[in-house]
Amino acid sequence: MTNPESAGDAAVLAPAPPSPRDRRTYRLTVPPVSGILRPRLVTVAALLAVGTLLLFCWSLTIGDYPIAFTDVVRALTGSGDPGTVLVVQELRLPRSLVGLLAGIAFGVSGGLFQTMTRNPLASPDMIGLTQGAGTFVVAGIVLGWDGGLGTQTLGLLGALTTALVVYALAWRRGTTGYRIILVGIGVAWICTSATDYLVARGGRFQAQAALGWLVGNLNGRTWSDVGPLAIALAVLLPTALLLGRLLRTLQLGDDVAIGLGTRVQPVRLAVLLSGVGLIAFATAAAGPVAFVALAAPQIAQRLARTAWPPTLASGLTGALMVLGSDLIARTVISGTELPVGIVTGVLGAPVLLWLLVRANRAGSGG
Repeated sequence: MTNPESAGDAAVLAPAPPSPRDRRTYRLTVPPVSGILRPRLVTVAALLAVGTLLLFCWSLTIGDYPIAFTDVVRALTGSGDPGTVLVVQELRLPRSLVGLLAGIAFGVSGGLFQTMTRNPLASPDMIGLTQGAGTFVVAGIVLGWDGGLGTQTLGLLGALTTALVVYALAWRRGTTGYRIILVGIGVAWICTSATDYLVARGGRFQAQAALGWLVGNLNGRTWSDVGPLAIALAVLLPTALLLGRLLRTLQLGDDVAIGLGTRVQPVRLAVLLSGVGLIAFATAAAGPVAFVALAAPQIAQRLARTAWPPTLASGLTGALMVLGSDLIARTVISGTELPVGIVTGVLGAPVLLWLLVRANRAGSGG
């Protein structure tokens, strides 16, 4: 019997069924492998990858010292004018890499949570994970509780602690996406209130540093911010891709997934830990950039016409959103570099309203 708490979630998440023309089966003799190839999904992912690469290189041309696109490409390979190589590789490349990697992490994490809960509103910034990471980082800045730990470690501890609290409070002979979302929203507001209190308690310079980070900002990023995030992605992105097949069985409901041999609660816990790791390292490096984890999987799902947010396409869409928003933030007002989180918030709010309207029309909006 289908769980009534999650019946509405599936109606919200699933778009129109994909056409049979969007799927191709294949079978190899050596090695003995068979599966389904989705040409549209492959095409969408390839186009997103090309667009992300072009936008990444274009972002390196923007600054007080304009550099031609061709010179940027040469500088990335270490050739060309030494001054240009210095500006590109030491000053601009870390910022763009943090935007690229954080966007991928936000998009993949959002896709994992939305698929696991079968609800498009279940993104990490809606269920308290980014807020929990933010509370720990702000506590380290304002109260000096970092103990020598960097923002990466504090962010990871905050997100992991919040995830465990949400999971424990939502547990009742198992968990469902519906309960995780409701509990997560409550925990998110608790963390937000705690963060506001810490900012109000801190000194002027501490509050400014905390607020600048809380908005979501790529300004001043260095190679020390790139390293931990790159390592985290190298470990967690393959894990997320390997969990893809098991995630799709969860969309059929717990009873059906169990009948297909899926260990539902261990899979949920593995997805939870992978998503938490991705969102924690991305938030620690770039701040809690708003709405990317919410909007990117939904955009990718509709571009690919799949019944679930495709993991890789969600990550590439997230990278495209962060890099594009950062370009807008740096150029929309001459002489001023806005935090990237302001732009993603302006662009992502309409997506949230659209999802809420669809949820209400589907009968699961309350």
